[in-house]
Amino acid sequence: MATHPILWFTPFHKLEFVHAVARSVFQRQMTAATADAIYKDLGRDCDAGLWHVVDVPAAAFETGVILARRHVSALGTRTLDTLHVACALELKAERFWTFDQRQAKLAKAAGLKTS
Repeated sequence: MATHPILWFTPFHKLEFVHAVARSVFQRQMTAATADAIYKDLGRDCDAGLWHVVDVPAAAFETGVILARRHVSALGTRTLDTLHVACALELKAERFWTFDQRQAKLAKAAGLKTS
């Protein structure tokens, strides 16, 4: 039987997702109706268990401070990117998925496997 990775979804991820969709409407890359359909799809996916909905770990902020002191001066990572990596560390992620190159470099520097 194949095992599937747990895909965490924090309130921070939800905010980032909704923000990206809303910006796409603003930039006229999609209609408001399409955005509403996407939001409904996300809700169904969460309800179906595709995403494992969890809170942002309380220790993620302190872990983010540690990451910032160790790596940001060399990598130029932004605060929210650092928080993403810190959440992954606190949730004991096996792999970190991102399209952001600075975020990926920070994840690798912190010892996470990236895709």
